[in-house]
Amino acid sequence: MCVGDRHMGFEGAKESFSGRIKEVVIGATDEHGGSRSRRLTVGGSNGLPFHSFESEMPHKPLIAMDIVDTLRMVSDTQLKSMGDVVKDPVEWAKRCEKEWGADICVLKLQSANPEEENRSVEECESLFKEVLKAVSLPLFVYGCGFEEKDAKLMEAISNAGKGERLFIGLAEEKAYKSLTAAAMANGHGLVAFSNLDINLAKQINILLMDFGMKPENILMDPLMAPLGMGLEYSYSVIERLRIGALMGDPVLQIPMICDCSCAWTVPEVLEEDDGKGTQVERGVNWEVITAEAALMAGAALVITRHPESVKHIRATIADLYGGV
Repeated sequence: MCVGDRHMGFEGAKESFSGRIKEVVIGATDEHGGSRSRRLTVGGSNGLPFHSFESEMPHKPLIAMDIVDTLRMVSDTQLKSMGDVVKDPVEWAKRCEKEWGADICVLKLQSANPEEENRSVEECESLFKEVLKAVSLPLFVYGCGFEEKDAKLMEAISNAGKGERLFIGLAEEKAYKSLTAAAMANGHGLVAFSNLDINLAKQINILLMDFGMKPENILMDPLMAPLGMGLEYSYSVIERLRIGALMGDPVLQIPMICDCSCAWTVPEVLEEDDGKGTQVERGVNWEVITAEAALMAGAALVITRHPESVKHIRATIADLYGGV
């Protein structure tokens, strides 16, 4: 800018906040008592997502890939495009690490559901041990959503994974004590779930902390609705949670995780209409858009299903954060 004979530089307005997202460590290497190949950290930012020009963002967002232990949770489209590997959770996990570029594996023990396969705690624990041995990535383990079964299941998983700094879930307001106790018993972390409500998200965090869970051992899942099923509302809730944390609310200063694999259940993805692209193309697009929206709103970690989705999300993170 030139005014008369003076040259003046221009500096845009910058916004600063008093709060900062807490750092949370995921996984444990040999040095820290575990057997994982890496020890990852999320959180630490004191500004809006990817606003590196005005704030600190010390850790880039991470991409997890889920593994389910029953084909009941795998669509025909996913089976055809991802291959028979999804029929074997152990081989699936290996593929996530060695070929598909996941940062974290999320093992979902849906077969424990007492109204479906009703696999025993012992069977699920055995599968977990196989996955733990087969891959070196940090692990998350989710139960089947039935309180009584998950209480026993997560106790067994916690003991079997002692020292590994797992994250177990999902802890909800109606059922959190048993999962919290299981996590605390062996130094694991916990994923706190709430159903698209800022007050509920805050309440579950308070309950966990009052029970004795340290905030640096919690990740917050506020529920990410996929494109076409409420993405805009999810975005607004996650964004408000992030802003509340930055404005100084310590209860909300917890890194957020969003499960975006739900995008594969959207009707527009499932319908057979190649005029709109193949089901695989639509599924990947829906999952990528859902994950990118979650990251823009404030998520520190996203869970995905398809390897092509990981490639696109990784490229977006590289563009916005830098690096790969």
